[in-house]
Amino acid sequence: MVRMTKFLSLNKPQAALTVILIVLSTLLAACGDSTATTAPQATTAAAGAATTAAGAATTAAGGTATTAAAAPSGNPVKISVFSPQFPDQDLATNAFSKLMEQKFNIQFNWQTTTLDGAPAKEKRQISLASGDYPDLYMLIPWVDQFTQADLLKYSQQGVIIPLNDLIKQYGPNIQKALDANPEYKAMATAPDGKIYGLPQWVDCFHCSYQDKLWMNSDWLKKLNLKQPTTTQEMKDVLTAFKTKDPNGNGKADEVPLSANVRDVLLPYFMNSFIYDPQGTSGNNNSTLVLNNGKVEIQANKDGWKQGLAYIKSLYDAGLIDKGAFTQNPDALKALGDNAGAVILGSATVLHPAIFFTLGSPDGRDKQYDAVPPLKGPDGKAYTGYNFPSAPGATFVLTNKASKDAQIASIKMLDYIFTEEGEIKGLFGTDERTVVTPSASDVPLEGTKALYKQIPRPAGVAAYNTGWSALAQYNNTKEFRAAEAVATDIYSQTGYERRLFEATKLYAGKEDKSAIYPYWGVWIDPSLGSEVATLQTNINNYVDQNSLQFITGVKSLDKDWDSYVKGFDGLGLTRYLQIQQEAYDKSSYKK
Repeated sequence: MVRMTKFLSLNKPQAALTVILIVLSTLLAACGDSTATTAPQATTAAAGAATTAAGAATTAAGGTATTAAAAPSGNPVKISVFSPQFPDQDLATNAFSKLMEQKFNIQFNWQTTTLDGAPAKEKRQISLASGDYPDLYMLIPWVDQFTQADLLKYSQQGVIIPLNDLIKQYGPNIQKALDANPEYKAMATAPDGKIYGLPQWVDCFHCSYQDKLWMNSDWLKKLNLKQPTTTQEMKDVLTAFKTKDPNGNGKADEVPLSANVRDVLLPYFMNSFIYDPQGTSGNNNSTLVLNNGKVEIQANKDGWKQGLAYIKSLYDAGLIDKGAFTQNPDALKALGDNAGAVILGSATVLHPAIFFTLGSPDGRDKQYDAVPPLKGPDGKAYTGYNFPSAPGATFVLTNKASKDAQIASIKMLDYIFTEEGEIKGLFGTDERTVVTPSASDVPLEGTKALYKQIPRPAGVAAYNTGWSALAQYNNTKEFRAAEAVATDIYSQTGYERRLFEATKLYAGKEDKSAIYPYWGVWIDPSLGSEVATLQTNINNYVDQNSLQFITGVKSLDKDWDSYVKGFDGLGLTRYLQIQQEAYDKSSYKK
C-alpha cells in the first residue's frame, strides 16, 4: 500500500521511508520469492497462489475470460520498461520476465530504480521532463506511481495514451475485472471516461484497518490484568507496565508504548475522541472527512484537541517512548528484538512483525495480541478505514510505444489478471515458491484453498522467478481468501490468519458516514500543483503542532485558538473548496 507517506507521523525523514519500504517488501508482503519467514498478504505485495499448470486459469471469484492470443511469431516486439526492482531481483534474467517474453514474443529493455520512493519518483519525473521516457511504465504503488493529476496532465500533453480500446480488443480479463468491480473502475476511469493507466487492485482486509495496537498478553497475565477497553483502562495498564516489572528482570527497563515514523501513534488513540481517517499506507495524507456531504478536516475540531490532551497525559506520565514520534522502523524493531528480556509492552503498528522477528527463539513473537478500539470519555470507539488500493496508475503506456508494443503489453497485463498469471507473476514460475494445496490445507476464508506459499529456507538465495509486487493487479478478496494458511495463528505459517482474525476486532467500527472517497475523486489537473502545495502545508502544520502540543512545547489551553486560526493562512478554505468541487463531480456524490 503506495506511495504516499505523509500521515500524522511526525518529523519523518526520508531514510525512514526507505527502511520501511524494504521492511514491507520482505516482511509485510507475500513476495514473489517466499522467504524463510512466511509473511502476511499486504497492501504492498500480493497474496499469492499456487498452480503449476500451464494455460488459462480460472479465478477464485469464479472464472476468467480466455487471454488474448500471443503476439504473432517473427521478430520480437521490443518494449522499453521503466520499473522498480527489488534488491534480490534481476528483471532482465527473471524467470517470469522470460516467460512473458516467450509467451508474447517480447524483448524487454529494462530501466530500473530501487525501492526508495523519492529517488524513484525523481527518476520517473526526469524521464518525462526530458522526453527520454520508455514505452511502458510498470510501477509499484508503495514505491512510486502516477497520481491522478499526473495522468490527466500527461494525457493532455499526449505523452500517455488511453487504454480503453486496447482493453476492449485485447484485454478480456482486464475488462471483466473493471466491469465486476465498480470501485476499481472508478479508480481507473478519468472524468472524461478514458482510462489513461491502470492501478493495482489489492483487496487487503487487514490493510484496510491500519490503526491497530498490539499489546504483550504475557505481561497482562503476569500482572493479572485484562486487555484495556477504555482510555482510562489503557492508561492504567501502561502505568502497570512501567512500574510493576512485568518482564521480571528486576530492572525498570520496560517501554510501555512505542511507535515509529510510519506506523504512527496518534490515529489509534485519536479515534477514541473523534473519527480519524489516517492510517499507515500513505494513501490518505490528511484528516479529510465528509460531514453530511460537506468536505472538512478533523484536525481543527474540539475532538482533536481532546485526543491530543489524552495522548499528552500518557506522554507526561512517561508511558510513551520518547522516540515514538521520530524513530525509524529499525529502531522500533530493535526495542522489540531487544537482546535478553522483552522490554516492549505495546506498539501501534499495522502488524506486529514490524517490531519483532517472526520465529524468535524465545517465543516473544507469540506474546502480542491486538487491542480493539478503546472507548473514550464520550463512548466513541472508532477505527480509521483506509482504502486498500492506491488511486493513480502503475501500468502506463506512452506515445513512444509502437502499435505492436501496445498490443503485446496489454496482452501481457491481461495474462497477469488471470489466476495463473497472478500466481506465476507474484510468486514465481515453479514449485519452490508456491504449490497446489493438499486436501488437509485450510483456506484463510471459505471452503477451498487454491494455493499455498512455500517459505524459502533460511540461507537460500532468492530464486528470481517472480515479479512480486509488480504483478499485483487482480488481487481480489476472493483470491486472497483462497490462500492455504496454517490454523495455528501464532505459527510462522499461520501469521496471515493471525492478522485476519485480529482485523475482525476493528472492521465495522469506522464512521462510514464520514469517509471521504479520495480514491475516486479526480482533481482538475490545472489545480494539481496548487492542491499539492496546500495539502503538504496543511499536513505538515498538523504534524508539527500535534507533536508540540503532546510534548508541551505548546499549550493546549493557551495556544489552541491560535493554532486553529493558523489554518486560515495556509489556505484551508481554498483547499476544502477544491476538494468539495471535485467530490461533487465524482460518482461518489451522495
